[in-house]
Amino acid sequence: MSNLDDSIGKLLLDLQKDDPDTFKKLMKHAQEENPELFESDIDEDNKKIDKYNREVDEYNKKVEDD
Repeated sequence: MSNLDDSIGKLLLDLQKDDPDTFKKLMKHAQEENPELFESDIDEDNKKIDKYNREVDEYNKKVEDD
């Protein structure tokens, strides 16, 4: 199932780049049909990722300055 998930993810990323309007329609339809898939702690996860990225940026800046 992991290969299928990876393939679907790649197709969605390609669609998002190549045809953003169709991607938006597809995602809206998916959210209407399966709202439970979109109910999660995504915002919290994104905050953690942003914090980590800021820490990495700060570290890289310190290394560059030395």
